[in-house]
Amino acid sequence: MIENILFPVNFSPACFAMAPFVQRAAAVLSAKVTLVHVFDPTAHSSFELYVRPLPEVEEERRNLAQDKLSSFLVSEFPPFHNARALACGDVATQICDFARQRRFDLIVMPTHAGRFRRMLLGSTTAKVLDEADCLVMTTQHAETITPRPLEHREWVCAIGLTADSERVLRYAAEVAATAHANLSIIHAIPGDPALPVQFDLEEEVQSAESQEARQRLDKLQRVVGSQARTLVAIGPLKQALLEAARRLGADALIIGRSPEAGSFGRIRDLTYTVIRDAPCPVLSI
Repeated sequence: MIENILFPVNFSPACFAMAPFVQRAAAVLSAKVTLVHVFDPTAHSSFELYVRPLPEVEEERRNLAQDKLSSFLVSEFPPFHNARALACGDVATQICDFARQRRFDLIVMPTHAGRFRRMLLGSTTAKVLDEADCLVMTTQHAETITPRPLEHREWVCAIGLTADSERVLRYAAEVAATAHANLSIIHAIPGDPALPVQFDLEEEVQSAESQEARQRLDKLQRVVGSQARTLVAIGPLKQALLEAARRLGADALIIGRSPEAGSFGRIRDLTYTVIRDAPCPVLSI
């Protein structure tokens, strides 16, 4: 299902830190990796234009970008086995267009913007999440955490029991099967935000609402053909997802994006703070 992975790079420490996660994804999925760098040909000073003509300045910037790309992470992704591509223009737009035109199955990238911009969904990663047609895997903590051992494959999928839930679970089940990963489902029932998240595995949390949710999840799994472990939590969605990921030692948290793109499209269904605070990479479908 996932044969080609696109790894956008901008030569930042976050990209260096993300390399092991890309390598792990490629190994787990037996996929090929292509590195792409997008540069801005207009990022020059007035002094440069005063000294040299514009075409010469732009050509020099292109050559410098190509040289950096050719020498970046060579040991991790040998050029003989991993293609490298250069593009110019708006970073997010070029990444999504490149992924669409070349039919990439998965984009893996870190988050780059500062905390304030992430809250406003203004980062390049947020734009890619909103515009990309394929799966996107991101992680905010690439520089502070390391991938789990290759044989550790515990994935958690958030299911909200909406009209889009079947699509999300079907994708999650198929990708988990491809990766030979153990898949668990987490569903959150809104509760008092002042109280800690509780799971229905605990006797005191058993309720008619949680039992009904389990029945609907079981029915959904039968439709999809999935046999994932199911957890139902009482509490805020974000906290429930993060707690489930920690409890299960997840090395991937799967969440859904709306099938519709645009300014009020895919990203509206994504709690962006989950990506910011998750203890593992987040795969958005």
